[in-house]
Amino acid sequence: MLTGNADDAADLVQEALLKLNSTWRRVRRKDDPEGYVRTIMARQHVTWWRRRRREQLTDEVPSPVREDEEDLREVWERLRALPPKQRAVLVLRYHEGLGDGEIAAILGISQATVRSQASRALATLRARARALSGRQA
Repeated sequence: MLTGNADDAADLVQEALLKLNSTWRRVRRKDDPEGYVRTIMARQHVTWWRRRRREQLTDEVPSPVREDEEDLREVWERLRALPPKQRAVLVLRYHEGLGDGEIAAILGISQATVRSQASRALATLRARARALSGRQA
């Protein structure tokens, strides 16, 4: 969900595992090795943003695994339309259940920036939902 497409997600996981390889002995003794891996992935994704400085959108939408996942597909499409930082904040907050402080630490931004990015993302999603419901009415 951080990257917006399955290919970039696979690359992100591979990069995280490569970085984890040299520190695994130390990390596995910690309380939350999974959280450590999530942090690596989020920071690596931020590094990619900084390199690209542009979002790469595609016309292709990932096909759902089952037909009853139509709602999930719609959420996925709407999240993909957000800027990467806003998408990351929403994914970490609502999908991973992290607080503002944790998100700020993972993304290397202030807690105020986390809140403002979340607010902007939600406002964008609400506006687009209103526009879509207006067209369908």
